[in-house]
Amino acid sequence: MQNNVLTNKATRLFIVLGGFFVANAILAELIGVKIFSLEHSLDVAPLNFSLFGINDLSFNLTTGVLLWPFVFILTDLINEYYGKRGVRLLSYLTAGLIVYAFAMVFVGIHLAPADFWPQSHISPDLTPDEQALLRSQVGDYDAAFRLVFGQGLWIILGSLVAFLVGQIIDITIFQRIKQITGEGMIWLRATGSTLISQFIDSFVVLFIAFYIGADWSLQLVLAIGVVNYIYKFLMAVLLTPLLYVVHYVIERYLGSDTATEMKQAALQN
Repeated sequence: MQNNVLTNKATRLFIVLGGFFVANAILAELIGVKIFSLEHSLDVAPLNFSLFGINDLSFNLTTGVLLWPFVFILTDLINEYYGKRGVRLLSYLTAGLIVYAFAMVFVGIHLAPADFWPQSHISPDLTPDEQALLRSQVGDYDAAFRLVFGQGLWIILGSLVAFLVGQIIDITIFQRIKQITGEGMIWLRATGSTLISQFIDSFVVLFIAFYIGADWSLQLVLAIGVVNYIYKFLMAVLLTPLLYVVHYVIERYLGSDTATEMKQAALQN
């Protein structure tokens, strides 16, 4: 039985896609605490535009947006070959693992550090000026650890709810479009479902985490949500060719007959 499972191509594909799906989602949550400037990263001047009465907006984004587009592409691929049940299984599993990851991070934050560790990044081999610079940047390694990983409860809750809502919407729209268009127009069902689900995701997380949790104004939530969605929209469109490449690789790996059978079963389920 074990050999049959490990040698079955459909099972191995599910494990590979599911592994990348879970890994990307958890990593997006963990690195999402950092806010980066897209314009500065591309070495261009900030756009500084206005929306909903909020001025000087630019593309300052959570680092998690680098990974979420890949999560939604993986969602569409799993939906294509394993149907709603496959995506739901992985979505609920991932949500549980995200909670588990944050619980372990919470425990790690509250463990008493070893005596040497808070200053362990300041090597005695450095010059006094280099040591002073490090102390001015990160004086206490343990305090920095707490600050980086100690995300607020509302942010965690908002991110989890947005993830699950976005997944459910993506699954449903993908299957509806596929029922109408059949096997053709992969770009429409994949990119279309992603654009709609990420639109909802962009505003749900901000509404819960910052409108409810941090008393942001509704105008600020809407403005930041639009900025985030513009980036996600562009990424979803730009990554569409990658979807076709991965589809081609999967079809070659599974074989035409197996791939067709799996897609038909996924649609029926």
